[in-house]
Amino acid sequence: MWLHATCLLEFTIPVATPFLFMLRPRSGGQQWVGREAYILTPSVPVVEFTDPFGNLCQRVMAPAGKFSVQTSVHVECAEAADIAPGAHFVEVQHLPEETLPYLLPSRFCESDRFTQMAASIVVGQAPGYDQCTAIVDYIRRTIRYSPGEGQDIVSACEVNVKTEAVCRDLAHLGIACCRALSIPARLVVGYLEQLKPMDLHAWFEAYVGGRWYTFDPTGDHLNGGRIAIAYGRDAADVAIYTQFGDPVDLLDMTVTVERVEAPF
Repeated sequence: MWLHATCLLEFTIPVATPFLFMLRPRSGGQQWVGREAYILTPSVPVVEFTDPFGNLCQRVMAPAGKFSVQTSVHVECAEAADIAPGAHFVEVQHLPEETLPYLLPSRFCESDRFTQMAASIVVGQAPGYDQCTAIVDYIRRTIRYSPGEGQDIVSACEVNVKTEAVCRDLAHLGIACCRALSIPARLVVGYLEQLKPMDLHAWFEAYVGGRWYTFDPTGDHLNGGRIAIAYGRDAADVAIYTQFGDPVDLLDMTVTVERVEAPF
């Protein structure tokens, strides 16, 4: 199926400010980018590069005053994320080298502090996909998904003592627990069809059975098309925008996602 997603960011900027944006999805095994537009107002030069995690990043020097970024993308993707109960655990010595950074503790995913907890959550589960499912079930039972309630990024340890959290923070906890079991796990930021309230969304992927699989503690199923924009070890790697220097005001952020016919 095809999804059409848009994102509008509107800023007031006190002085000319360097920005780093991460707003362009890439084609891959789970999605195909068919058409896209990227409009800066006012128009300024853009330098694009690929970061160490394979994300497309745009460097911009935004002028003082009103500044906006409008993106639009048509992506072909599945109607639901793949599931694979029973998919096997991949021993560390057999993991692809590119998955190894996702085994280590990171700024917001202190996996070295979750060894005992993760082991207790997955008692009786087959190593691999079923352990990841048990972790997600535990998060759903113990922490309520509360969109819009967390502006500050918190770590997995901080999330673990809360009773409610946003999607990003729930994903951080899932990632930390997976890594504690030597399962590579990474944060994904992107679009989710029929998300309410509509916004950018975060979930995580774990490497089991020889490939990456989607896990999302915010719901009880994986239905709905997803468009991945960026991947990273945690939220520090996948900010959709980062400004440097004086603070700026984000006046508005509007996200839309709808199912459409093929755009050709």
